[in-house]
Amino acid sequence: MIACKAVDVAWLVSDGTVLASAEVAANSGARRRGLIGRTCLDGAMVIDPCRWIHTVGMKFAIDVAYLDETGTVVKTSSMPRNRIAAPVWSARSVIEAEAGAFERWGLHVGISVEVRP
Repeated sequence: MIACKAVDVAWLVSDGTVLASAEVAANSGARRRGLIGRTCLDGAMVIDPCRWIHTVGMKFAIDVAYLDETGTVVKTSSMPRNRIAAPVWSARSVIEAEAGAFERWGLHVGISVEVRP
């Protein structure tokens, strides 16, 4: 079992406001692994490139935001464990966070999000 890691490698920023710290899954191995086996997530995980996700094998429900090539959120959803989402063809990347986080952060469809190191 992999414990929760608080690795602040980037920040999610919208209109100059920091929403959360983020881990960036930049290589194919990290993108494939995602949050599988983790017991929690402090902040968010950014997967780029990515158009669809699943929660098979995950230990907690997540919020998912799909961003287009400009960083605009085109869709959000909450996903329970062990589900497979349909692809979002207009998406370029995905932000994942523990369920309920997006409401706390004010992250919703239509806002622009930057990933800053």
